[in-house]
Amino acid sequence: METEQLRNQLTTALTDYFEQVQMPKNSLFVLGASSSEVVGEWMGQATNAEVGTVIIETLLPILAEHHVLLAVQGCQHINRALLMERTTADRFGYDEVSVIPQLHAGGAAQVAAYQQFSDPVEVEHIVAAGGMDIGDTQIGMHVKFVQIPIKTTVSAIGQAHVTFMASRPKLIGGARATYADTTI
Repeated sequence: METEQLRNQLTTALTDYFEQVQMPKNSLFVLGASSSEVVGEWMGQATNAEVGTVIIETLLPILAEHHVLLAVQGCQHINRALLMERTTADRFGYDEVSVIPQLHAGGAAQVAAYQQFSDPVEVEHIVAAGGMDIGDTQIGMHVKFVQIPIKTTVSAIGQAHVTFMASRPKLIGGARATYADTTI
């Protein structure tokens, strides 16, 4: 996979996402990513540090432009712990857990984020406003209820299936209730 092609796919997908979703300032965006799936291999079988770096380097400035904070989901070997800046963890009151991501215990995107963040920490649970799942890594457990699928013009990053989620407040009250516009 060419680096420039990967950057273009990510940029297009994220541009499409943010044209449909206006996330609140300083809200959390969760990324799940399998670099193995991006290069066309089974999850965890061909971890690729360069792919992880490209994903994080492309994602960070786009999220910053939208004033959105990043949490990067780790793999099953670290119980899907999430890497974020310490200031983000402190802002949301998340408790730090002890682990340093490795290519085969955390994954390439977490390692890249760990290297690029100024003060990275791992936390166990979050509630994100939305997110991006590259390679079917199952980020839904980290996105606030009610989750909304977001369709973009990009269905794959490299060889990996990509999906997006946003969230909205619950609609309660039944047939007599009225609601503010909750479209995304």
